[in-house]
Amino acid sequence: MRVYNTQTRKKEEFVPLVPGKVSMYVCGPTVYNFIHIGNARPMIVFDTVRRYMEHKGYEVNYVSNFTDVDDKIIAKANEEGVSAQEISQRYIAECKKDMEGMNVKPATTHPLATQEIDGMIEMISTLIEKGYAYNVNGTVYFRTRKFGEYGKLSHKNLDDLRAGNRSLLVTGEDQKEDPLDFVLWKPKKEGEPFWTSPWSDGRPGWHIECSVMSKKYLGEEIDIHAGGEDLIFPHHENEIAQSECCNGKIFAKYWLHNAFLNIDNRKMSKSLGNFFTVREISEKYDLQVLRFFMLSAHYRSPLNFSAELMEASGNALERIRNAVSNLKYLLDAAADAPMTEAEQGSLADVKSFEAKFDEAMDDDFNTADAIAAVFELVKYANTNVTSENSKAFVAAVRDEIISLCDILGIIAEEKEELLDEEIEKLIEERQAARKAKNFARADEIRNQLLEKGITLLDTREGVKWKRA
Repeated sequence: MRVYNTQTRKKEEFVPLVPGKVSMYVCGPTVYNFIHIGNARPMIVFDTVRRYMEHKGYEVNYVSNFTDVDDKIIAKANEEGVSAQEISQRYIAECKKDMEGMNVKPATTHPLATQEIDGMIEMISTLIEKGYAYNVNGTVYFRTRKFGEYGKLSHKNLDDLRAGNRSLLVTGEDQKEDPLDFVLWKPKKEGEPFWTSPWSDGRPGWHIECSVMSKKYLGEEIDIHAGGEDLIFPHHENEIAQSECCNGKIFAKYWLHNAFLNIDNRKMSKSLGNFFTVREISEKYDLQVLRFFMLSAHYRSPLNFSAELMEASGNALERIRNAVSNLKYLLDAAADAPMTEAEQGSLADVKSFEAKFDEAMDDDFNTADAIAAVFELVKYANTNVTSENSKAFVAAVRDEIISLCDILGIIAEEKEELLDEEIEKLIEERQAARKAKNFARADEIRNQLLEKGITLLDTREGVKWKRA
């Protein structure tokens, strides 16, 4: 498997630090509102990378944080007259709903910045002791020039940055030793949440959060650090500087970054009125269509979002689902017999599509070519599988399509809709179970209905239900 490493600017053979295991950190969202479709791209892309790693037999420790203390969160809290914690908790819950809709697997760990403050204070203290950081009136800065390799990820030269960033010399910045030094800890302002530290009552800078959470949950050295390309500089560059100066080790072996998402060939922004949340998209499309769309291009290629491309993705996904549905119909009609010799030979053709799929994914997670391999398999199934085939062969072809789609996080088999009378019957059974104090069965029925997208509401007038 070869992956493109942003740091070396070339594809490299993937060799994990520990055989059979992968440690992976992906920068998560700042939770002050519903996530937008720009946030969705790295979530979907790196969830797919994780799924493929697991398909290859790796045990993946996947960590993705929530930044739950930030200027935008505080501004939103002040606007609504509630605590910053209330805002962050609300939007973490909403983010998780959207992730579930996009079939993004929960991370092994979803750390929260506010729960890791002690670790941040400890890392900052170490950096001060080693001479890499300094305190000025309660604000702690990192000495950027003291880290000789600064710029190795973004390939930026410090002197060029110094010359080209006069805007860094803003009010309050003149206390720095160098305009390029960045904040590790800052004193509180009136009405802001704060934590007590040796330097001031305040809160951490953004960059230190990920360094600390990555170290705590994955170790001082990790295999993969990933995120959107907008994070390369300064966020990931600063993470490298902090982590390597503190720990004395290479921080991450491979750096993966997805390219930007544009809307109708323009950069997404609220001022242009082309800013869409995942929740808004879910009102128009199944979020599986959004996932399919995101994977239809290579993750390092800029991606253009438009209604036409979403419609095309919806139609393409429907073709896959129709093929699977047709195979289910054939499976019900097929003779319950073992595979014939000819079918066993045909199975080799089926497996060749899996080999093409793996070849695409082994080449820096080329999901566009992997999807093309799935469509070749779909075409093969539509052309070659009939009711004359054995159950075993039909099932093998169907399972192959479902399995390859599952690696991409694409649900190829639509959930069967329950008829209204079936729902009412299950509700009656649940009511009887509750009367008999068989609460385990009652919960089982509620969960069964939830899986089918049916939500139960216990009201004074009795149990009501609605489709999600």
